[in-house]
Amino acid sequence: MMERTPNLDCDPIETKEWLKALSSVLRVEGGARAEFLMQQLINMARQKGLALADALVTPYINSISVNAEPAFPGNEALEARIAAIIRWNAVMMVLRAGKISPELGGHIATYASAATLYEVGFNHFFRAASDAHGGDLLYIQGHSSPGIYARAFLEGRLSHTQLAHFRQEIGGQGISSYPHPWLMPNFWQFPTVSMGLGPMQAIYQARFLKYLQNRNLLHTQNRKVWVFCGDGEMDEPESLGALSIAAREKLDNLIFVINCNLQRLDGPVRGNGKIIQELEGIFRGFGWNVIKVIWGRTWDALLAKDQLGLLQRVMMETVDGEYQNCRARDGAYVREHFFGKFPELRAMVADLSDEDIWRLERGGHDAKKVYAAYKLAVEHIGQPTVILAKTIKGYGMGSAGEGQNITHQQKKMTHEQLLLFRDRFKLAISDEEIENLSFHHPGKESPEIAYLQEKRRNLGGYLPARRIRCEQTVTIPALEAFTKLLQDSGAREISTTMVFVEILRQLLKDKILGYRIVPIVPDESRTFGMEGLFRQIGIYSPVGQRYKPVDADQLMYYREDSKGQLLEEGINEGGAFCSWMAAATSYSTNNFSTVPFYIYYAMFGYQRIGDFIWAAGDMQARGFILGATAGRTTLAGEGLQHQDGHNLLFFSVVPNCVAYDPCFSYELAVIIQNGLFRMIQNQENVFYYLTLMNENYKHPPMPQGSELGIVKGMYLLKKSSALNRRHVQLLGSGTILNEVIAAAEMLEKDYAVTADIWSVTSFSELRKEALAIERDNLLHPTKRAKQSYVARCLSDRSGPVVAVSDYIRLNADQIRGFFKQRYIVLGTDGFGRSDTREQLRRFFEVNRFYIVIASLYALQAEGMVETEEVERAFASYAIDREKPNPFTV
Repeated sequence: MMERTPNLDCDPIETKEWLKALSSVLRVEGGARAEFLMQQLINMARQKGLALADALVTPYINSISVNAEPAFPGNEALEARIAAIIRWNAVMMVLRAGKISPELGGHIATYASAATLYEVGFNHFFRAASDAHGGDLLYIQGHSSPGIYARAFLEGRLSHTQLAHFRQEIGGQGISSYPHPWLMPNFWQFPTVSMGLGPMQAIYQARFLKYLQNRNLLHTQNRKVWVFCGDGEMDEPESLGALSIAAREKLDNLIFVINCNLQRLDGPVRGNGKIIQELEGIFRGFGWNVIKVIWGRTWDALLAKDQLGLLQRVMMETVDGEYQNCRARDGAYVREHFFGKFPELRAMVADLSDEDIWRLERGGHDAKKVYAAYKLAVEHIGQPTVILAKTIKGYGMGSAGEGQNITHQQKKMTHEQLLLFRDRFKLAISDEEIENLSFHHPGKESPEIAYLQEKRRNLGGYLPARRIRCEQTVTIPALEAFTKLLQDSGAREISTTMVFVEILRQLLKDKILGYRIVPIVPDESRTFGMEGLFRQIGIYSPVGQRYKPVDADQLMYYREDSKGQLLEEGINEGGAFCSWMAAATSYSTNNFSTVPFYIYYAMFGYQRIGDFIWAAGDMQARGFILGATAGRTTLAGEGLQHQDGHNLLFFSVVPNCVAYDPCFSYELAVIIQNGLFRMIQNQENVFYYLTLMNENYKHPPMPQGSELGIVKGMYLLKKSSALNRRHVQLLGSGTILNEVIAAAEMLEKDYAVTADIWSVTSFSELRKEALAIERDNLLHPTKRAKQSYVARCLSDRSGPVVAVSDYIRLNADQIRGFFKQRYIVLGTDGFGRSDTREQLRRFFEVNRFYIVIASLYALQAEGMVETEEVERAFASYAIDREKPNPFTV
């Protein structure tokens, strides 16, 4: 028995008077006045030194009182039948897939717990895109996909064959395991199964809708972003990592629905605590509107009887691990271990049978309670809302795993368990159909289907649904718009970072494209020379600028504006990239193409947000990602963790990412113009990663006819005028191309070795094309073999090939084997170092001297150069062959 707390009220009459006064204010003057008076009392108490507990957590009951609940507008009995059919078909999908092969898997328990949360939304709240409404955006919890498919089956959007081929996509008839827009481009809006990514993406998606509204680009004020996630998912840092921006920017278009079934994948989320209370404190502390839906209506009468507050006390003091116990057992257990803690509570339920007690529902399974929460959420103004809905994991699965630790991995149910499932939800399914694991459809003319279709018609159509193309075609500027950058820079030395800033300025002035540009930086605008944009286009802030900036008297002062175009996200790569994702998919979510340019410190790129980048590929994002201060030796002085020699490779392995490492201004101009054409005008589902360097040097004019080669990945920058037997092919990319050019001059002057110089803008694009050709030849052995672009470039050229970049050797090594010549690669494997560029390039063995030696070594191996000449080069360049290997630890 729980020990009873003694009555500490020394003056109950006075207490009653205070409570009576509060009740009177509520009745006569309303909640706003009562709230004001309470806050005044709290303020005075604190001023007088009273240590009041922070009111971030409210009692463990529903936030909406019974009296405040709106009437339920639908046919609850009919909706319950529809939900039961969907539950059944969701289970059948998983069981049938498991029968084909246990490898296929699937999840039953997540949707089982969340079905009511989704169904209330689909029937009453989720608006599809139409002429009258831009459409709500749904971030659906990944593991609940079977239920979403099962609903689409009843709607007529998915066929019996597709459901029967759940997780069997390769034959062309199946549907994907989780929400994957790439695999189901007309259906899923967002990839969410990598837990934690959905919540953060959704916050910046909601903010982007406000951005479009404030800039007068689109009317988005009546659209909502709905985010469904699990309580266990909230442990992912990304799930809670951006809550402050949602509250700070008053994103009242954002609604989180957290399915609090108290269980993560392998056990309770907070067995020794209370996850709903914990999340309430976190969200409320960040400034969110919090609505708790803990208890179903079957508890209302009991709570009304709880005059002493003992039931609320037990509700509060019972930890989640014990709540799980209560659900995993039976009504008798609940009577003894929950209500049995006080004699008064035991007496309260004396007239209830064990079965009655067992049927006391949690709030997340009560459509009326969920409807009330959703209605309050969509009507709330000035704050984002989180709904904490308490449910049971595996609800309806009974002994197959309801509320048990094994529930998440449960993929099987016995015939007897299915019989109980059918009877529990009153499904009109025969024993034979159960034996055959048959899907159930009540018929197109049935009341259930007619009701379901009517509800979706009233809300504008079906969801989830995805727009593949933007209806409006946007014409992008011709390459001639960047004429200045295609010419010789003369005496001016400039970095490719500054070249990009000039391109960006030019694009922002374009009358067709300019207002669609979305520049995004984490917190490095001045580092990248972009501070001029502060005044030109302004930094977006929903409230404008309420202060006079400290640099107001300067030409390039820090200017915030509600119509600002630049998204300056602070020291926050994840948030900045989520803004990029929102802008990069605006063509689909908003039927309005925008062009995001996200520039950041390259080293803090892919390796920090790699999961988001793969999600962007899945979402078919279109935009530019620019890794500034890229290259292992380009960024001098920064050292071990700041020098990037690998992120270029990381990006290149994402299938629809086009990665480039340009050296000269005209290369960058050609690549960006081509990217704009492919992504914006031609609406191809690719996105671009470009390296940018901060090293200043002169830029030559664009060689005639080099455009195609720049885009395909390499072109002949300089052909040797005096070809002889001692000849090499030198390949370079990024700023290291300048070292290659210098090495070619040294080879000819000091060793009578001639060289062709190739600028390689993308080793990865060369590799992709070569692999495609190789595969085609393999599959068509009777046809004349095709030749890859890189082979065509080099096959008629004499001499070995030496390739060098400011990245690890794997970068240039990508094209090995696609041409016949001997191939030597130099690169910057290993940790970074702090020093000058000259010293770094010597340390990593990628400077002009090492390129000369590599060339001579390759020619020596082919009998074109004597060993003595190679030794003379080592001596001439004072190369220490005994120095530590930079590539090893």
